[in-house]
Amino acid sequence: MRTRNLTPDEVLFFSTKQESHFFDRKSKNVDGKKIQKIAVAFANSDGGDFIIGIKDEKEEPEARNRWDGATDLEYFNFVFQNLMEINPSISFVPEFLINPNDDSIALRITIEKTDKVHYTADNTVYQRISAQSLPIKDPQKIRDLAFAKGESSYEDVFLNTARAEDIFESTEMRRFLRDYSPQSDPIDFTVNQNLVEHNQYSPRVAGLLLFNDNPVFILPRKCGIKITRYDTNDEIPEREHLKDQFTIEGCLYEQIINAASKITEIMSNINIWTPQGLAKVSYPPETIWEILVNAVIHRDYSISDDIQVLIFNNRIEIISPGKLPGYVTVENILDARFSRNPKIVRTLNRYKNPPNKDMGEGLNTAFQKMKEWRLKDPIIMVAGNYVKVIISHTQLASAEDTILEFLKSHTVIRNRDARFITGIRSENVMKRVFYKMRDNGLIEPVMSKNGKAIIAWKLRNEN
Repeated sequence: MRTRNLTPDEVLFFSTKQESHFFDRKSKNVDGKKIQKIAVAFANSDGGDFIIGIKDEKEEPEARNRWDGATDLEYFNFVFQNLMEINPSISFVPEFLINPNDDSIALRITIEKTDKVHYTADNTVYQRISAQSLPIKDPQKIRDLAFAKGESSYEDVFLNTARAEDIFESTEMRRFLRDYSPQSDPIDFTVNQNLVEHNQYSPRVAGLLLFNDNPVFILPRKCGIKITRYDTNDEIPEREHLKDQFTIEGCLYEQIINAASKITEIMSNINIWTPQGLAKVSYPPETIWEILVNAVIHRDYSISDDIQVLIFNNRIEIISPGKLPGYVTVENILDARFSRNPKIVRTLNRYKNPPNKDMGEGLNTAFQKMKEWRLKDPIIMVAGNYVKVIISHTQLASAEDTILEFLKSHTVIRNRDARFITGIRSENVMKRVFYKMRDNGLIEPVMSKNGKAIIAWKLRNEN
């Protein structure tokens, strides 16, 4: 286990650090139930860490007297025993913190966000709300938490107010099977794909969203896409800025196609002033497409709300109902793989022209295309029960400036490194950038040992 020798300043920092959604602290005399309560709350929310061995403000108002460390590591065995009683089990990272003033020890426990709903030993669910660990007793709220985390999905819910025929007799089902498998029977397909229960023929939400011609009239939840155009750059638009508003409904495939088309149509009529004069606002179509598709296939359909697409003069905001599922965070979203709606994802990928053709790589494509267009990366944030992606029309520094900035902290830069940081994909295009910078006296080549090939570039030596 990790140990860390603190400085006096760090001791004071941890003793005065504000308890929050992500941090808690307790004295070494805390009981096991409270340990489980805090750990479960963090695991059921967005992760966090807590320290055992520092009193909180209620126990000790004077910050310099809050340290309450133990004399040996074995003292904290009861902490680990209680953590092991959490169901299902959670992974945690322990770190022993040593006070330099008296060599006493506190224990820091770090817990990551998970894709499960966790219970204490007495079968209670807790969630972190602000700086409190609060119980959830309502079974429906526990179920909603499971939906939010992706442990279960609203797409799997049976809707008894609908009929199986609402799926396999639809126009969309006929169109899909004509391309995907013309010989397949619609009933057999929906049953085999678990979109309809095979005994009672109760339809699942996923089947209705995918194949009903207008699921918004059948499902008890909003499930469309609302597109709003604001003629302003303001963060909070006024009523007079509202220009147009459209609601896109229908099956999910049609929603994606029609929403992308409407966004393109709106964008074609937006002009902004630039140093070169009046110009059309444009974004990589792949970026808009991938982020829109991502919102549709990964949203939480248990939340009764439409996906919101807000189009401003200088940006597009796409707001999807539901927090990031499972262990996905804003920090790891480009690398993590977790699907809240696997049936929807899998079925849309079977279309003749699948909207999610590159499954798992859509967001990476969106970011890459912004780099290629010399625009800043999209911004992803979680706000309440929603995920917001902001696509800004903000220019990056030029490729030349980006390379010079890199060379401030690196001796040399190779072609592949330059392509990565600038978003330029072509090796030959990158060479032309280097040659232009050389001709302008900014950089010089680094040659191979035989002096016949350029292997890298460096800042020009002025001496």
